[in-house]
Amino acid sequence: MRFLWYIPNTVEPGHRGDDAVPGYGTLDHSVELARLAEEHGWEGALIGTGWGRPDTFTVATALAARTTTFKPLVAVRPGYWQPAHFASSAATLDHLSGGRLLVNIVSGQDDLAAYGDVEGDQTERYARTKEFMRLVRRLWTSEHVTFEGSHFRVADSTVVPRPHGTGPRLYFGGASAAAEKVAATEADVQLFWGESLDGVADRIDRLRRLSSDLDRDLPPLEFGLRITTLVRDTSEEAWRDAEAKVAAMTSPPDAFRRRRPAVGQQRLLDLGHRGDVLDSCLYTAPGRHGGGGAGTTWLVGSPDEVAAALRKYADLGIDHFILSDTPYRTETARVGDALIGRLIS
Repeated sequence: MRFLWYIPNTVEPGHRGDDAVPGYGTLDHSVELARLAEEHGWEGALIGTGWGRPDTFTVATALAARTTTFKPLVAVRPGYWQPAHFASSAATLDHLSGGRLLVNIVSGQDDLAAYGDVEGDQTERYARTKEFMRLVRRLWTSEHVTFEGSHFRVADSTVVPRPHGTGPRLYFGGASAAAEKVAATEADVQLFWGESLDGVADRIDRLRRLSSDLDRDLPPLEFGLRITTLVRDTSEEAWRDAEAKVAAMTSPPDAFRRRRPAVGQQRLLDLGHRGDVLDSCLYTAPGRHGGGGAGTTWLVGSPDEVAAALRKYADLGIDHFILSDTPYRTETARVGDALIGRLIS
């Protein structure tokens, strides 16, 4: 199992209830979080992306330069990047960092017009993502690449320097039928948000069948879980703090209510209709009070309880875990110390 943390990548404090510590959003603050991750057992961390936030790739490069083992999982968007430009930048960072770069391909909602992109329908959007991923891999593994697709083209293109091996691993999210077809053929790791065990089991089974039906030509698809983990010394303390945090959350903003949720987000919100607590300790209430993405559902409990819940996901085929909780400075250490040793021993 591989364990990654999360670095919020915002200049404004308060991300998911994070503390407004001095220097929030500075390089020193982000480096502190990355070094804490190194010191407390995390292999690296996901660095979020979105227009109006610091450029994710620039932040990842700075963090790689000031750490030794930390692996940045850099979220990138086709459309914001052209594939050859991205392949070259990623190969350079992978080369300079000794092979530490990981990549998360994102095709979800963003302020596309702000950086000159356009939103096609879902089928077209994921067709572009598929083409982006396939071309980037070719540029990492071949020289003098000529490619002309529906969305991208290059002629006699060679990336210098070369990345380590076949290039960074490509993580990918998305729960729609179109997204799953891309994952089944192009991704190294399919990421799930914090669904129930039965939901994750169904999706793993479907993706494995899709990989076979679509003649995947890469090594077998792997699976990851991106979720909030609220861990305390005892179960009673954990649930008291979880309920207090939910009580302090605001209702979803108008924009959240107006916008139609993505398929994966809706799957999480629908879990709340089945109860506040599913499986052993999957808490669904945050989604009703404004929690979104990885903050929609939480695993809550003592170290032994949350570790046992994560093992159940591992038994289904989850090998990659991207965990988080706030305040990040405190929880990077607490969750790493509490869980990782229990799960890899």
